[in-house]
Amino acid sequence: MMPFDTGRPEMNVEEFRLLRDFVYAYCGILVRDDMKYVMQRRLWPRLEALGLTDFGSYYRYLRFDAQRRPELETAIEALTTHETYFFREPRQLKAFSDEVLPVLERRNARTRRLRVWSAGCSSGEEAYTLAMLLKESGRFEGWDVEVHGSDISRRVLAVARQGEYGPSALRATSADQLSRYFVQLGPNRVRVRDDIRALVSFGHHNLQEPEQGSCSSRMDAVFCRNVLIYFDTPARQRVLRLIYEKLTPGGYLMLGHSENLINLSADFELVHLRGDLVYRRPELGGWSP
Repeated sequence: MMPFDTGRPEMNVEEFRLLRDFVYAYCGILVRDDMKYVMQRRLWPRLEALGLTDFGSYYRYLRFDAQRRPELETAIEALTTHETYFFREPRQLKAFSDEVLPVLERRNARTRRLRVWSAGCSSGEEAYTLAMLLKESGRFEGWDVEVHGSDISRRVLAVARQGEYGPSALRATSADQLSRYFVQLGPNRVRVRDDIRALVSFGHHNLQEPEQGSCSSRMDAVFCRNVLIYFDTPARQRVLRLIYEKLTPGGYLMLGHSENLINLSADFELVHLRGDLVYRRPELGGWSP
């Protein structure tokens, strides 16, 4: 241990390597070599909370302590960001509403069942947004409809289940949407309306451990936006394999606008909608990364 100028312990190269590799093995999140200081800064509060004096002790805590599992999840929360808000990336949402939902309505007319997955849903804004779009479409009244949100962080899932938000989460929400889908709790606090909440479920899911996930149903559409950016190529391919297997043939995959499947998978087909580009699992075919 070496004293840092703040009086906090400095992470040495070996401690960084051990923690980086341990995090990667657990959830596939890649901490780049140039992010040692970022990791050190974000984990300092954890050392202080646990009364540890150096990162080597913290690594051993994560490996061997009886409370290692919840602490590892807390560490992952510290190393990732959960920046999201309602009605994010409106062009893609409009394409989903105007062009994808009519296709899913026709395709599922016999079963009258619809499943949408918000993978890496963070504090729930995206999952609730999708439920609002389904409601607004008027296409699925009387159907068996569920939007499932999953995340590796139990802390943000607790926020999602509570369904209460402040101004930051609502910065792209119109006054009309605010009045239709939220209940005012105070001058700077709203709650998602109960009929929207009833369409949404949440569950813990490490996307690198598909057998332990909360998502048991086959999905008609998956939103996995700005999640792959945390992974390296092998981990991204594992996530895409999981999504491919969860999607019904003909089901849709929506990524963030800065993400694509180049050099990751050839098994999703690119669909040119009028308003956006999305991916789709072909009706027939198998996985071949």
